[in-house]
Amino acid sequence: MEIDENQGQEPVASAPSPQESEPAPQQPPQPQPQQPPQIPPAYQSYYGYQPPYVYPNQPYRYVRPVPPPVRPKPQEPQKQQGTPFWKKFVAGVLVLALVACGCGITASVVESRIEKKNESLNLYYQNKISVLQQQLQENTDRTNQKLDQIQSQIQGESPVAGPMTPAQVYAQNVSSVVAINNTTSGVFGTTAVSSGSGFVLTEDGYIVSNYHVVDGASKLTVTFSDGKEHSATYIGGDEANDIALLKISATGLRPVTVGRSDDLIVGAQVAAIGNPLGELASTLTVGFLSAKDRVIVSEGSQINMMQTDAAINPGNSGGPLFNMEGQVVGITTAKYSGTTSSGASIEGIGFAIPMDDVIDMLMDLKEHGYITGAYLGVTVTNVSLDDVKQYGLPMGVLVNDVVSGSCAQLGGIRSQDIIVDLGGYEIENVNDLTRALRKYEAGDTISVVVYRHSAGGEVVLSLTLDEKPRSPQKTVTPTGLPSGGSADEWFGYFFGS
Repeated sequence: MEIDENQGQEPVASAPSPQESEPAPQQPPQPQPQQPPQIPPAYQSYYGYQPPYVYPNQPYRYVRPVPPPVRPKPQEPQKQQGTPFWKKFVAGVLVLALVACGCGITASVVESRIEKKNESLNLYYQNKISVLQQQLQENTDRTNQKLDQIQSQIQGESPVAGPMTPAQVYAQNVSSVVAINNTTSGVFGTTAVSSGSGFVLTEDGYIVSNYHVVDGASKLTVTFSDGKEHSATYIGGDEANDIALLKISATGLRPVTVGRSDDLIVGAQVAAIGNPLGELASTLTVGFLSAKDRVIVSEGSQINMMQTDAAINPGNSGGPLFNMEGQVVGITTAKYSGTTSSGASIEGIGFAIPMDDVIDMLMDLKEHGYITGAYLGVTVTNVSLDDVKQYGLPMGVLVNDVVSGSCAQLGGIRSQDIIVDLGGYEIENVNDLTRALRKYEAGDTISVVVYRHSAGGEVVLSLTLDEKPRSPQKTVTPTGLPSGGSADEWFGYFFGS
């Protein structure tokens, strides 16, 4: 069965060949399709308009522009339900309470620290002002004393105290200088005699000397320039400062006049009277003050000394060193002698303890039998100049150790602190610290300024001074062997009870 492919379609006439075609009747002209207007490129997409597509040789057909896609309208986020107002209020109150509590605690701590620091600073400045007032008063008193002497000279009442010759100094004071013999008993009845010097402190028989002159004595004899001898009793002393006080039963003695060693200047003339070699009593030697503030180690203790070229020999220890106004300004104590490692001889180097350093101690010994000075409770050494230059440390004294339970520990002083000020007195060495402590008594509250490396600078501390511990009195060796007695007595003699 054949299927006509054109079945169901209109028949299409085939084009006649040129030979077969007849002249076609003239047909009216067909209308030409209109060209769409040319739209500038800038307006082609305006309002979604698109030019129609023109099919060649086809009638114009309108093409509907495709509308732009409709974007869905964004949905607004849903609002979360807010926190109730009362919860916000309670939270705010709690936050304010915590902040106020924290600020209150912080303010209390800061206020306490500031108050403590202010108290220390106030004490420091009060001590400083007190020191300046004291120095001003001392200078005023000395000036008034000089003015009174000048006025007395003008009125012819008394001569002005002034420089004297060494002969005048000797004549005025030789009767106040004594020779001291120390008899020490040993085992099996042996005895040893050592000699020294001393001088009369009061008219009722108090005698000053060195501690090492009278140490271990079983018998002390004092001999004056006129040959009179007196037995002396040991009252007390201080080994660290090498001073001792004796007492004889005598009145109407001529005491020395104590002067100020701090007023001496290097180059000033001085004179010593003593008993050199224990045989040449009442010997005068004259020289000059060679230096001040020499730290000399004697018997393991550091002692501040004055250096002089006046001859000081064994037997001179404990004697007086005079200025040219006839006043005692030092206690002759030691000398350097012998030869150096290179073989050079050592001559003309003698030392004396400044009276300003020990006069208060001697008065304590006279009144109490022991020294009642203030006690800090530290062991110290000088800061060396090399450390000052190399590490930038201040001049002062370095605290090596602090005694447990002492006022220094309770006041906050630590090991490795550098003390630069005590009670308003500047401290540059051990001598300054010793002198400053002597200005105060036990129980005084003072300020102490220390340089502390961990704190990055100076720290002001406040502490109350302790009383200096009493030095234990050494036992006196008994005189002679026991006569008879039990075995316990003999054992006690040789080995102690």
